[in-house]
Amino acid sequence: MTEPIWINVRIIKVFHDRQIDEDRGLPGLRDEELLFSTLTRPENTYHYSKLKPDADELAAVFGFGLSRNHPFNDANKRMVLIAMRLFLNLNEYDLTASPEDKYKRIIHDAVNEISENEPA
Repeated sequence: MTEPIWINVRIIKVFHDRQIDEDRGLPGLRDEELLFSTLTRPENTYHYSKLKPDADELAAVFGFGLSRNHPFNDANKRMVLIAMRLFLNLNEYDLTASPEDKYKRIIHDAVNEISENEPA
């Protein structure tokens, strides 16, 4: 796998603002450092893993970080799916899980019911 295209802070904020405008909620960031940490974690995983992770594994790192860090004031769980799909689409992949599987995984991650590497 060649180095992926990464999601930057500016882009994820635009997607968050759009999500808040469309579905309502409290705008803005709760913690900018948590967002930065969330967005750089997949990149660090890619660069410092002995075996290069696949795009789906990196998308999961994005999702897990957002669901656990809660960097936004609102819409963190909604942003998990958006960030995962955005990362995959930027790198010419798609998210193929069923709506039910996506929902279950995001909710379980958000309430700390499963560990990062545990299957949903």
